[in-house]
Amino acid sequence: MPETGRWQNFTFTAEAVNEDTAHRYHEILADLDARSALDDSRAILERVRFVADSLIRVAIALKPSAAVWTWEIHTTSDPDWDATCMARGKVLVGTRFVEQLNLNNGELATLLAHEFAHVLAEHQREELSEVVLSDPMHRDIGIDTAVSRWETDLGLQIRLGALSRVQESEADQIGMILAHRAGWPVTSIASCYQKLADADSPTFRAWSHPSAASRLDTAQIFAVLLSQ
Repeated sequence: MPETGRWQNFTFTAEAVNEDTAHRYHEILADLDARSALDDSRAILERVRFVADSLIRVAIALKPSAAVWTWEIHTTSDPDWDATCMARGKVLVGTRFVEQLNLNNGELATLLAHEFAHVLAEHQREELSEVVLSDPMHRDIGIDTAVSRWETDLGLQIRLGALSRVQESEADQIGMILAHRAGWPVTSIASCYQKLADADSPTFRAWSHPSAASRLDTAQIFAVLLSQ
């Protein structure tokens, strides 16, 4: 695990996860494009790509294998999307989410860096592996079945909630380091998490995410430490 050193258990290869992710990512893009909801805000798309380029350089320094990833950066006006980065750098950002939070570029960098951190730490591969490891009856399932179970089985998601919370905290930590090393102001780290906290519902994904207040506290502490 970059920076944190936490040990992970994997049952699926990186190649299998990457192939499945790329297929699903391009299916999502095709659907959005068919609905004229893909890259339909040129201004925000250019901002996202500009900020992402600064983070990719730092991400490669942190994880050299990321240099050969086929990074793809897209935006969508579909309100169901906020921000995500899938395996091997497949990025999708919701323009309405960026507009609603009124993110400046430093805050946008913090948001993207958090999503990049999930991929650098191979959190998706770890999640899918834990789907298999959590139930001895499903030790022989393929990746398609594991993805389906993870996406549709709320009980399973809740049982693996502790892992999800650990991953979110790690992504916060690694993401803040990425944003700082990419040259974005430390003040933007704290202000991004302040905006996320202000927009958060008290019960929103409480089983899978640390509380917004605790994440803000961490961001403020990191901002102070990184500025020293």
